Amino acid sequence: MADLVETAANEGSFKTLVTALEAAGLLEILKSPGPYTVFAPTDEAFAKIPEDTLASWMDNIPKLKQILMYHVLFGDVRTDNFVEIDSAETVEGGIMGIDSTDDGFKVNDAKVLKTDILTDNGVIHVIDSVLTPAIMSK
Repeated sequence: MADLVETAANEGSFKTLVTALEAAGLLEILKSPGPYTVFAPTDEAFAKIPEDTLASWMDNIPKLKQILMYHVLFGDVRTDNFVEIDSAETVEGGIMGIDSTDDGFKVNDAKVLKTDILTDNGVIHVIDSVLTPAIMSK
């Protein structure tokens, strides 16, 4: 089994996420023992963001780190845990909402497309949108 970063890279649909993690200097953290839970936006999710916005994030490393770490939880949080909780504190320090819906789960406004991709140091859940911490979306 591979770690979170290797698993995301091998999956093929997280090129933008892996590039952003590398730019933000976060690869080491997500290669460490963890465990961590990552809500991973697909390349299509990043494509929904205007190019100039994405470019400004890539130019502002503290902001990029904040956004990316908002997608990460401490610990191994799997689908069966989602039904027990309605929010979780992120590594970034913000709170993400977790909702059970008729057709699966949502984190904030993002739909969870695929759950419980297990890695050596945590778990990945695939989401269809990039999450932003509450203080940034204002």
